[in-house]
Amino acid sequence: MDIGLVSCTKSKRDQAAPPKDLYDESALFRKARAYVEENHEAWYILSAKHGVLAPDGDPIEPYDETLSGASVERKREWSRRVSTQLHDNGVLTDGTRLVFHAGRDYYDELIPLLNDADATITIDTPADGLRYGETLAWYNERL
Repeated sequence: MDIGLVSCTKSKRDQAAPPKDLYDESALFRKARAYVEENHEAWYILSAKHGVLAPDGDPIEPYDETLSGASVERKREWSRRVSTQLHDNGVLTDGTRLVFHAGRDYYDELIPLLNDADATITIDTPADGLRYGETLAWYNERL
């Protein structure tokens, strides 16, 4: 299975919304969402507050929490939670390809945990090292 993982964004709607709509205020999120919906079999949102969110999940309230600038320990704690959630959601199975549409703050501490999972999975970070404008261009070229 090919699964896209899209990070949450600072810009959010002003009221509760399903996860796939909460972050639509962000151009980057809109591009990543369009890309994963066209190119992956399934996708999830990586939320700094909630961990893994199903796009069509129950509405959540806007929040102001990010992993950008967070301590390594905070990122490790979050990564352990996300790894468990991915496992519990049946995502970490042999042959799964996880594609991160997120910044390094959302996967640097998570990838080692995923590599230690019992399943044989592939991990890709296609926009790794790209700046904001370059990342938008990457999506524009592929949509």
